[in-house]
Amino acid sequence: MSVRPQAADPTVQPIPRKKVTIQALNALRASKTPITMITAYDYPSALACSSSTLTDITLVGDSLAQVCLGYSSTTQLTLREMIHHAQAVSRGTTHPFLVADMPFGSYHTTTADAVANAVRLVQEGRVEGVKLEGGKEIVDVVRRLTEVGIPVMAHIGLLPQRHSALSGYKVQGRSVEGAKRVVQDALALQDAGAFAMVVEAVPKELGKYITEQLKIPTIGIGAGPWTNGQVLVYDDAMGTWSGHKAKFVRRFANLKEVRDTGIQKYAEAVRDGSFPDENTESYAMDKELWQKFLKSETT
Repeated sequence: MSVRPQAADPTVQPIPRKKVTIQALNALRASKTPITMITAYDYPSALACSSSTLTDITLVGDSLAQVCLGYSSTTQLTLREMIHHAQAVSRGTTHPFLVADMPFGSYHTTTADAVANAVRLVQEGRVEGVKLEGGKEIVDVVRRLTEVGIPVMAHIGLLPQRHSALSGYKVQGRSVEGAKRVVQDALALQDAGAFAMVVEAVPKELGKYITEQLKIPTIGIGAGPWTNGQVLVYDDAMGTWSGHKAKFVRRFANLKEVRDTGIQKYAEAVRDGSFPDENTESYAMDKELWQKFLKSETT
C-alpha cells in the first residue's frame, strides 16, 4: 500500500501552541474565552482535531460505539475497546488536553474497580483525564479518582449511557424539580473535585445558571450559548454521520458527500478500465529483461 512511514517534512511547522493544561482551561474561563472541545476516535480524527490552534480539548467519546463500531448505543462499548481507540487518538493528539469517556459499567460497581479502570485508561490509553456521566450518586468515585491524581470531567443533564432508564434521549431539567436536581448534581460534583463539567441537553436558561454557580469550566452540548465552552461529536460536525440530527447539532462540513462521491468515482474508473492508467499508475519491467523472462518460460 502507499501509506508508508516518512521522515518529517522540514518545511511544515508545528502548531504554535503549548500543550493545554487544566490551568490553561481555567485561564480561558477566567478571561471569558469560549473553550472548544470536539470528539475523536482514531489517529486521523485526532490529527484533524489537532490541526487547529483553537481546539482546547479532544474527547475520546463513547459515541464511538455508534459512529465507529456500529453499536446501537454507548452502553455496548467495552473498556478494552475504549482503550484501543484512546491509544490511537493519543498518537495523533498534539496540543489539546486529552480526555476519554469511561464506558458504561466501568465505574458503577465499586470505587476500587473504578480507580483500576481509570488507571488503565491513563496508563494504556494514554489520556490525561476521564469523563464520567452521573450526578450525586457518583460523587464518591469522582472524589477518589481526584485523590489519586486522575483528573475527572463530570457530565450532567442528559446521560446517554442511561437513555433506557430515561426513556430516550430527552431534554433534562425542564421542570422545577428537574432543574434543581441538575444544579445539585453540578455543585456536588464540583465539590468532589471535578475539573470541568459537560452539561448536555438542558434548557439554555439552566445552562447559563449552572455556569454562573460553578467555579470550574462548563462545556455545553445542547445547553445554550452561555456555557464556558462547547463540544460536538466529530461526525456530527463534519457531516459524516447519517443518523438522527439533534437540534443542537450544526454541520460545519459535508464530508459524507465528498466521501461517497469519491467512492463512486473510484468504482466507475475501475469498471470502465480507466484506472489504473497503463503509463502513469503502473510499474514496468525493463523490456530486455522481460523478453529474457518470457524466453525462460518457454525453455
